[in-house]
Amino acid sequence: MNNFWGLKQGFILASGSLQRRRLLESVQLFPSEIISPDIDETELKDELPARYVRRVAIEKARAVYQSHVGQCVVAADTILAVGRRMIRKAQNEAEARAHLELLSGRTHRVITGLCIIAPNGKEIVRVKETRIKLKRLSEDDIRFILQTKEWQHVAGYKIEGIISAFVQHMNGSYDSVVGIPVYDVVHILRGILR
Repeated sequence: MNNFWGLKQGFILASGSLQRRRLLESVQLFPSEIISPDIDETELKDELPARYVRRVAIEKARAVYQSHVGQCVVAADTILAVGRRMIRKAQNEAEARAHLELLSGRTHRVITGLCIIAPNGKEIVRVKETRIKLKRLSEDDIRFILQTKEWQHVAGYKIEGIISAFVQHMNGSYDSVVGIPVYDVVHILRGILR
């Protein structure tokens, strides 16, 4: 149980992301259960990045809440965006290279949608946006980043990994870039579970 925060009930983390779980545990929030929801994450026609992460976070939370009515569910979704273009998880090294080349020397946005469903079914939704500028990446930089394999299983990159050495500027929430806005989660849970 989450005694540090005085929560009267646990919560389900609707995510298979190790980074999200580690972030929450680092602030003494321990999910009572972890369920990776099986939803269709295909973007809708002309869907903008912020609307996309908001919708997907809500769908993840609802998918888990449906079979766990009366419990608290926390879900999030994160995407990188360059303008209206969304950067998804690279399927191979060539795609990861293309993403790095696109992000090189540019400011891009990392947008995270958060949905928490209270035990009574009320949904609390937040969308957090962080702006990040990477230095212009040389061919050696790109090769080095690719060799780390940190691009695997994440949208774009792991900010807590080697890419942090190439970040010139960040404006927003580091936790949201990793995958979940910890401040919001803590204070929403304290509001509904105390």
